[in-house]
Amino acid sequence: MTFATHFQMMARYNRIANERLYGACAQLDDLEYFAERKGSFGSIHGLLNHLLLGDRIWMSRFEGGGLSTPALNSILGGSIVELKELRAAEDARIEAFFARVGDEFFGRSFPYVNNRGKQYVEEAPVAVAHFFNHQTHHRGQVHVMLSQTEVLALSLDLHRIINP
Repeated sequence: MTFATHFQMMARYNRIANERLYGACAQLDDLEYFAERKGSFGSIHGLLNHLLLGDRIWMSRFEGGGLSTPALNSILGGSIVELKELRAAEDARIEAFFARVGDEFFGRSFPYVNNRGKQYVEEAPVAVAHFFNHQTHHRGQVHVMLSQTEVLALSLDLHRIINP
């Protein structure tokens, strides 16, 4: 398996996992969805928003932009409905990008300034691995927050999504 085919699989997994996660989150009332919870970004909404923001930042870099980094708590959508629509569009963008990326992409590097003003240069294989790992990490945190509600836990395991 090449980098390109591996990350094409990860893009597909990402889309399906997000569809499942957003489907579960959409079952919550606003009180539960916005409830303050221990963990990154303070709520299910905060985490989903951050995850979308992170994806947009990295996709911008992969597409040739993204030299600077916005505040990591910038709000992209004010409700689950808004975020779900934005998320679906971003996942389509991610899948389309990785469907056409060739192995030459993985020889590139990405300079940027992080949200604290520090300059970095990331090599493509590490940057893309981080991109998908970041998604999985925060989806796991949302999963834990969901387990504190009445919504049933859902499987987000890669091998169960890719090979159901």
